[in-house]
Amino acid sequence: MTELTSTQAFWLGHLFHASSRQLALSEYAEEQGLDLASLLAWEQRLVVQEVSVPLRHRPLRFVAVEVAR
Repeated sequence: MTELTSTQAFWLGHLFHASSRQLALSEYAEEQGLDLASLLAWEQRLVVQEVSVPLRHRPLRFVAVEVAR
């Protein structure tokens, strides 16, 4: 792989930071004042450029509950 540009490194750094903090990209983008669409676009762009991006943290959408009778 060739050396990353400063722009690639900027977005990749955000993707790694979100992953290491186990935050959904939407939550991370809001917290950091980033445009979510740009973050997602750069994630896809880096994948197409064969840059290794971290796995996304995907919070559980459903939570198991126990019903007491």
